[in-house]
Amino acid sequence: MLKVAIIGTGAISGAHIDGYLRFKDRCQIVALCDLYPEKAEAKNQAHGLNAKIVSDYRQLLDDEIDLVSICLPPYEHAPVAIDFLEAGSHVLVEKPMASSLEECDRMLEAARRSGRMLSVVAQNRFTNPIMKLKQMLDTGLAGPILHAQVDSFWWRGHCYYDLWWRGTWEKEGGGCTLNHAVHHIDALIWMMGRPERIQAFMSNGAHDNAEVEDLSVALLKYPNGALGQVTSSVVHHGEEQQLIFQGKQARLSAPWKVKASVSRPNGFPETNEVLEKQLQETYEALPDLPHQGHAAQIDDALNAIENGRPPLIDGVSGRATLETITAIYKAAGTGENVVLPLASDDPFYTREGVQANAIRFYEKSGHVENFADQSITVGTKLE
Repeated sequence: MLKVAIIGTGAISGAHIDGYLRFKDRCQIVALCDLYPEKAEAKNQAHGLNAKIVSDYRQLLDDEIDLVSICLPPYEHAPVAIDFLEAGSHVLVEKPMASSLEECDRMLEAARRSGRMLSVVAQNRFTNPIMKLKQMLDTGLAGPILHAQVDSFWWRGHCYYDLWWRGTWEKEGGGCTLNHAVHHIDALIWMMGRPERIQAFMSNGAHDNAEVEDLSVALLKYPNGALGQVTSSVVHHGEEQQLIFQGKQARLSAPWKVKASVSRPNGFPETNEVLEKQLQETYEALPDLPHQGHAAQIDDALNAIENGRPPLIDGVSGRATLETITAIYKAAGTGENVVLPLASDDPFYTREGVQANAIRFYEKSGHVENFADQSITVGTKLE
């Protein structure tokens, strides 16, 4: 029976708690930590956990904790993860992995030294639409991918950034590109690999209580000549989200849609019904996941610990996602055509460097410590 601690009991912690409770025969939540102990106690009571409540995670470092879920603001991810790894605990850290590549590298080194698992939350990979789209691309039936389109469309009200740590480079580490589009960018890199060059633009048109962007558009160039475009937003009403891959032979996407064309003698398209039928039948034959979302990733983390294997999403994968996002910020902030990978002497490698060089759209003035309503709504599901 693996003993689990959850560090940070804000809104996202509920998904972790619910996930662990699906596997009561394999794990037990024994501790909850929050700067505001009353929040932790409320979760404790609501879920009937009978967990230990602490306000400082360091109070748990000497306890026998097998796995820690870190559900804190991004700037706290690295120090907390490193302390628990060095104390002998496995770590599942919420997205983004950290607020800088330098912090990611220190986390990876701590995991290497300790021999403990470090996994980064990217629960969208553990959904049927994304998992099946990855499997369909891997069949090669669509041919080489020529163009990828990622629409990470969200909508957040002005008061969303009133929370004390949100909307600041120091605490949140970025805006919608880092904290919302991270899921879609992770899926893109998982499916297509890392781009070699990035150009980008950013703006903030609707949230003058935040330093960070609420809209960004990035253009990606891959070594094989493929192009990609990523739109990250918290200003899109309707929150439609999609990933579209245009292959040489066919178009595939999440939400699922397939289209294949062949050329007429004059170069104009007509439907390739045979290939479309093959793609559709292949997709429909793929099995559904036994679990989805956070529960599925928690299941994967538990399996990794129990069987001594790497998790599907390890620290290296989490770092690759953050590197691409960091390059988007650098491209938007400098106007450069940014080349990847980013070196350790790059101005955007450290948290301090990001804060010194990133665009500040507004000055954050005034804040609230907590929202009475901690419920979360999500965008249109990628079904």
